[in-house]
Amino acid sequence: MRVIVLGAGIIGVTTAYQLAKAGHEVTVVDRQTGPALETSFANAGEVSFGYCSPWAAPGIPLKAVKWLFMQHAPLILRPKFDAAMLSWLFRMLSNCTAERYAINKSRMLRLSDYSRISLAALREETGIAYDEAMKGTLQLFRTEAQLDASAKDVKALAADGIPYEVLDRDGCIRAEPALAHVRDKIVGGLLTPQDETGDCFKFANALAAKAEALGVRFLYETPITGLDIEAGGLRAVITKNGRLEADAAVVALGSYSPLLLKPHGIQLPVYPVKGYSLTMPVVEPTRAPVSTIMDETFKIAITRLGDRIRVGGMAEISGYTNDLSIKRRSTLNHSVMDLFPGGDISKAIYWSGLRPMTPDGTPVIGGTHIKGLFLNTGHGTLGWTMSTGSARVISDLVSGRTPEIDAKDLAISRYG
Repeated sequence: MRVIVLGAGIIGVTTAYQLAKAGHEVTVVDRQTGPALETSFANAGEVSFGYCSPWAAPGIPLKAVKWLFMQHAPLILRPKFDAAMLSWLFRMLSNCTAERYAINKSRMLRLSDYSRISLAALREETGIAYDEAMKGTLQLFRTEAQLDASAKDVKALAADGIPYEVLDRDGCIRAEPALAHVRDKIVGGLLTPQDETGDCFKFANALAAKAEALGVRFLYETPITGLDIEAGGLRAVITKNGRLEADAAVVALGSYSPLLLKPHGIQLPVYPVKGYSLTMPVVEPTRAPVSTIMDETFKIAITRLGDRIRVGGMAEISGYTNDLSIKRRSTLNHSVMDLFPGGDISKAIYWSGLRPMTPDGTPVIGGTHIKGLFLNTGHGTLGWTMSTGSARVISDLVSGRTPEIDAKDLAISRYG
């Protein structure tokens, strides 16, 4: 079949690769000059198969109110009269129950564990390098309350058979020796040893080259303007550079997916949640992380990428804005320098990107009521983590095969 993938971020590139392997004639369309130049460009560098949780959780509404008054808040709300924002916030709040959290967490863990297997297979078959490491994620707790609250995550990990270790202060230092310099600032942690790290931008570009070798055509600097739908089926993708006939299309446009779909009666509950990152050189290896540390207080990930440190996180709900706030940078600065003093923050490169978030945390993967139109979007902060598994699921669905994992509750139909 002639399949067009809309978007050349990490989701689009992995999707194109798997579709080409399945024998389809694949074209990828993107407005940028190359792959992974938006949300995938400088993300936190985590491949978090175990540290994989929905933002909507019990207690979040109360925490959100407290965060509004924090100097270094992990959540920033800049409200505006935006029906999509208000609808998304209402749906997210409705998922902040213990029952919904358990359901959503289980879905996410199922897909992320499949992605762990898929990434290992892809790495073996391609041999691509991307500053990868397989040393786990340490969720770091600064208070006893945070440590106690991790019990719900431990329960979910145990239920899904995901390896984990609950660590005391000394255990955290054994996992991340540089924390010995700030031992009095931590009380414990939750280690998920199967988690990995890597440079998403490097990975996406290397895999795009492999996809091209399989015959995938990449059309860059090609903005998508619409879809040609006739008699309930997809006929073509319309771009500023012309019309592209297709038997099927996969929408992997991240936060911009709902804007393309809305005129065709598809109400996709995906909204942009902006994240920020810093990338800085490693100055003194003994004072740098060896893998990823998730600072639970500020929801900041500090990740070692070869000779660099990537500091990423926060969730700013402010619509389709991509400005670089000085206040947000100060939070990143504070988190990394508080835990790993001695780095040269003056050489850090500052970046922001729009994460495509669903209100329940789970991505939307599957078909639509329009024949030939498929979705692979809404991965939020876990696009890098879930990309390879999501690509295999959507490739199977486009090809008319049954996916290797249960994917029925990943489709847009779960929203009714």
